[in-house]
Amino acid sequence: MRPFDTLLIANRGEIVARVARSARALGIRTVAVYSDADRDAPFVHSCDTAVSIGGERPADSYLRIDAILDAALRSGAQAIHPGYGFLSENATFAQAVIGAGLVWVGPPPAAIDAMGDKASARRRMQAAGVPVLPGTVDASEDLAALQAQAEQLGLPLMVKASAGGGGRGMRLVQDAANLPEALQAAHAEARAAFGDGRLLLERALLAPRHVEVQVLADGHGQVLHLGERDCTVQRRHQKLIEEAPSPAVNPALRRRMGEAAVQVARSASEAGYVGAGTVEFLLDADGSFWFMEMNTRLQVEHPVTECLTGLDLAAWQLRIAAGASLDITQDEVLQRFESGGHAIEARLCAEDPTNNHLPQAGSLLRWQAPAGLRCDAALQSGMPISPFYDSMLGKLIAHGPDRASALRQLADGLDRTQCIGLPTNRAFLTQVLRHPVFAAGDFSTAFLGQHLPAPVAASAVHLHGLLAVCLAVTSDMPLPALWAGWQSAGRVDTALPLQLQGERQVWTVQGQGGAWQAHGQDHEVAITDLRRAADGQVSAIVNGQPVEAVLVRQGDQFWLQVGPLELHGEDLRWQAASRAQTASSGAVLAPMHGRVVRVEVAPGQSVQAGQTLLVMEAMKMEHRLLAPIAGQVKGLHARAGEQVAARRVLAEIEAAA
Repeated sequence: MRPFDTLLIANRGEIVARVARSARALGIRTVAVYSDADRDAPFVHSCDTAVSIGGERPADSYLRIDAILDAALRSGAQAIHPGYGFLSENATFAQAVIGAGLVWVGPPPAAIDAMGDKASARRRMQAAGVPVLPGTVDASEDLAALQAQAEQLGLPLMVKASAGGGGRGMRLVQDAANLPEALQAAHAEARAAFGDGRLLLERALLAPRHVEVQVLADGHGQVLHLGERDCTVQRRHQKLIEEAPSPAVNPALRRRMGEAAVQVARSASEAGYVGAGTVEFLLDADGSFWFMEMNTRLQVEHPVTECLTGLDLAAWQLRIAAGASLDITQDEVLQRFESGGHAIEARLCAEDPTNNHLPQAGSLLRWQAPAGLRCDAALQSGMPISPFYDSMLGKLIAHGPDRASALRQLADGLDRTQCIGLPTNRAFLTQVLRHPVFAAGDFSTAFLGQHLPAPVAASAVHLHGLLAVCLAVTSDMPLPALWAGWQSAGRVDTALPLQLQGERQVWTVQGQGGAWQAHGQDHEVAITDLRRAADGQVSAIVNGQPVEAVLVRQGDQFWLQVGPLELHGEDLRWQAASRAQTASSGAVLAPMHGRVVRVEVAPGQSVQAGQTLLVMEAMKMEHRLLAPIAGQVKGLHARAGEQVAARRVLAEIEAAA
């Protein structure tokens, strides 16, 4: 037994707040570490004390083993919990913690090392009799050698980062012509996310389900499986919706997959497995399943398992690290799981679904979690969302007696969530939850590509009219008399030029005495009983129907949210007419805050439409910026290594004559 009373949590964001909550319930003092970018972040205040560990980028802070160990020494921490992501699956870090005389809250370094290298894990599982898909024997950074091996394996193929997880460094290749670019992109992304660019290749299944099994092991030889989670709905190999139980798993299959997961854990290393872990499988329609990987840590989606089993997995990690034995049997866990109803989680991310889900940085002007749902997040109104880290803001979890009720609860909760100030996937998540194919439960990893390749635009002209009236009669800032729109009789009669959802519109607002007419885009909207509170809550009768909304403004930017619908734009009354128009067709703007990692053209160079001009890195992912037209590079306004703001002009292309 190695009890401890002070725990350092070597991570950031909602992960820190989540682990700290369980530690506090056990009477354990907590220490947060933070980068320069996170100095004022809410998670810093979720712990009893906090220590600075360096620069903004992960490589300068959260990935620095020396800085984290120094923080533990300075804070008096006796144990370190790595959270999930960053160094949580780094055997060198685990060994360094143990070598420093601290308690490591996680599995033995040998198990992390064996399962963290995906190629090694594949070989180990084959020896243990666990089914695996055909693939490369060893991981490599030799891209030419990998390309030669790909020709032997055949297509389709999955390129995978050997050292990572979370969808980073993964690319699906169905056309041999795309393989070189996929290898290069996966290699660069793996090095940026994990500091290890080694890749492996594996035959790909195009329409499986992704089902994972939670395991929990103590230091006395007991290993339990805690039921499965379905993580099939993914975008860019990153999980979006997770639920338990899986709609595709019956009790017999649950036990077969669970027993395989226990075998995986027991085979992870000669030293055995200790703590929480997740074994991920691909599941075919006929009940066949194949080992993908084992994540030797707690997963983002662990709350749905907690909902069904009643176990606090973070607390059990801490108990096990202190030497405690599991006090529940396998049969008891399965009985709880199978009588626990249904739980479902949605990952709320800062990304723009209308622009290929590109990650977004900026300012979170308004945050309010919905009542009635579990919300694992460390957010507050007014906080910055940094471009240096993952795009996930937090997650919402619903738990109901059955799947249909859990889906309804989660979709309703997302409608009521206020996450305003930068683009998020909130509305897109509700589209997934309310899609009839998803509701029926019969879907594969191809679900989004087949059914929701792009967000479905909802008709919202009446909200455009409501917005125009709100801006005309309840301005947040003093306006010059020319624009105020008020006459001595109190009548409003004004025109509002707006940039709304990327489109320039002009609305005319007329009225007085609480009744207004908004005219625009060949539409007329009648507004009465308009009320707006100081916190931005808006209520009105719009075309005879009651509407409840939230309006948030910052300068000339505005956001209006009504349930799942969101409107974002600019009030152009404060801008010169030239700024009301978009940049020239040949301008290439940064789609997000981020760092330019490569410039692939030079001034004066001729380019084709769709050719890569620059490559940006933001939120652990690389993004290629392409030439919008064919022509000549007229100007380059960024260099490799430079941090750039969203909407900054990075390059200009002069159209070919």
